[in-house]
Amino acid sequence: MRHCINCCIQLLPDGAHKHQVNCRGGPHHGHQACPTCKGENKILFRVDSKQMNLLAVLEVRTEGNENWGGFMRFKKGKRCSLVFGLIIMTLVMASYILSGAHQELLISSPFHYGGFPSNPSLMDSENPSDTKEHHHQSSVNNISYVKDYPSIKLIINSITARIEFTTRQLPDLEDLKKQELHMFSVIPNKFLPNSKSPCWYEEFSGRNTTDPYLTNSYVLYSKRFRSTFDALRKAFWGHLAHAHGKHFRLRCLPHFYIIGQPKCGTTDLYDRLRLHPEVKFSAIKEPHWWTRKRFGIVRLRDGLRDRYPVEDYLDLFDLAAHQIHQGLQASSAKEQSKMNTIIIGEASASTMWDNNAWTFFYDNSTDGEPPFLTQDFIHAFQPNAKLIVMLRDPVERLYSDYLYFASSNKSADDFHEKVTEALQLFENCMLDYSLRACVYNNTLNNAMPVRLQVGLYAVYLLDWLSVFDKQQFLILRLEDHASNVKYTMHKVFQFLNLGPLSEKQEALMTKSPASNARRPEDRNLGPMWPITQKILRDFYRPFNARLAQVLADEAFAWKTT
Repeated sequence: MRHCINCCIQLLPDGAHKHQVNCRGGPHHGHQACPTCKGENKILFRVDSKQMNLLAVLEVRTEGNENWGGFMRFKKGKRCSLVFGLIIMTLVMASYILSGAHQELLISSPFHYGGFPSNPSLMDSENPSDTKEHHHQSSVNNISYVKDYPSIKLIINSITARIEFTTRQLPDLEDLKKQELHMFSVIPNKFLPNSKSPCWYEEFSGRNTTDPYLTNSYVLYSKRFRSTFDALRKAFWGHLAHAHGKHFRLRCLPHFYIIGQPKCGTTDLYDRLRLHPEVKFSAIKEPHWWTRKRFGIVRLRDGLRDRYPVEDYLDLFDLAAHQIHQGLQASSAKEQSKMNTIIIGEASASTMWDNNAWTFFYDNSTDGEPPFLTQDFIHAFQPNAKLIVMLRDPVERLYSDYLYFASSNKSADDFHEKVTEALQLFENCMLDYSLRACVYNNTLNNAMPVRLQVGLYAVYLLDWLSVFDKQQFLILRLEDHASNVKYTMHKVFQFLNLGPLSEKQEALMTKSPASNARRPEDRNLGPMWPITQKILRDFYRPFNARLAQVLADEAFAWKTT
């Protein structure tokens, strides 16, 4: 004989429990049918006044007696199963009552709840709508990270206590020459006086059937540059100078460098600036020659390749050199004046900070600090070079950097864990070495899972200011550039002494959308955890304060970002 048990459990809004158990079935008619069940074989409970069928019908067989006393005559295994099921049901309801939060139920809720409050740390180029898909993301990990904050704060305090901005010892010119004998034999001491960019003529000994770019390392190691060099080949022979039966080619270095930092808007600045008719950039946007290619580095994890000679770097400026050559050879003063206004630029965002190769090539006899830096060599050839730097809040820069370069498993949790690990590694270095030694430590930089060191702007800028005058720098903030592109570009024009643009040219330059903005799939990941942001603000605060002091501008402290 079959006996069905119907139980209705109502969870009242105030959290109190009201049980109605009305069991019916068989010949026993002493019980009233449950008004909620309406005769259906269900176990029901209510959440926010909505009925839910929590479990299927509990159906058991009895022998003889059809009342609850027959329960004891069940087989032992069936009794255990029934009791276990009731215990699980009780735990589910208890977790709901005790947690007081729908999103922390042990079972998934079928109801849709509103999102979390909007986070004030939305990234640039993001709208609040970008995070809609993350409103249901659990905050459990964020809560646990908050509990870990005191221990991480101790690490940051340890680092802060050891920060010391010391003046570096500058190498002399003879020591630089010993390190780069070939480069000093190719680049002359003096440049043509009637060219704004540093240019000079050198003899070309090849025949007219010779491919001038046959051995260029940029062509050999990267297929994507081959079309660029095809264009250079076609133009090459028409832009040679001839004297005394010899051929001469014009060689040039950049007049200005956009030296950093990565994920700070350098690509956008480059794309806008190259629309100015007086500006010509290298054939490749970021040659990374000064910091990587001259050492044979393509990707450091892949090891060292053959070093790219300086001639390969100079080839990248041939298109600009051709136009400058035309101006120098022009018969009319008007044509000469037009061509001589051309200036050459280069925009490798690694120039300011990346000196990772020094441990492979230079003597390590200075307590872990590099004896030579990139700026030492640039200054040796171009003491009057102009330098443009674009910076942004280092906290946001690091998260943008992580989203752009991380290949898989990107999330706010993963970013937080990587930041914590990087801080621990940085502290370990600071316990034994100076700040400069740790910032330029190749082993540490490769070990850190996020590029924490790139946001230490004050360290790099102070080292550049040790060889270049402050007047040779234009330091910009991405936040200002994003809010007023026209104002930023006018500051750049003034700094580089560029001529005015037509109304149409200026509109094209300033109204075009931002370049290299965050990818949609990265925006969908949402912002970093607030506690991660707080940790990074604590870490970068003393470095930002020093930067603001050097530049005499509190905006570079990023206190209100």
